[in-house]
Amino acid sequence: MALFLRHQAGAIVVTALDFATMSALVQLVHTSAVFGTVVGAALGGVTNFILGRKWIFSARAEAASHQALRYTFVSGFSLVLNAAGEYVLHDRLGLQFQVARAMIAALVSVAWNFPMHRYFVFPHKPSALPPVV
Repeated sequence: MALFLRHQAGAIVVTALDFATMSALVQLVHTSAVFGTVVGAALGGVTNFILGRKWIFSARAEAASHQALRYTFVSGFSLVLNAAGEYVLHDRLGLQFQVARAMIAALVSVAWNFPMHRYFVFPHKPSALPPVV
């Protein structure tokens, strides 16, 4: 449970960065909500990898390059899920873009990101038990 709570705390920090980027692009630069979602999620992804490796999962035993490759796959699919959700909820159903993004971000974080980060990107490999004598 502590690991899940750390993951969610990291997700809150990353989501704030993601949302700020998305909002600035949509409201100040006048890009589409989908484009803002993609850029915000990408920036959040880099930040989340660093937090995941160093603080959330404390997974520094394995080479960062191996974790980064797996993380890129997971984040790429997460990006697709977030952008598709933004498209459906905002562009097709008319929800306000930030409300749509919050709903999708929460769902993707719990249902996709946490399990994939925990078991695939930063898997905990228990140390070998001593032989029973």
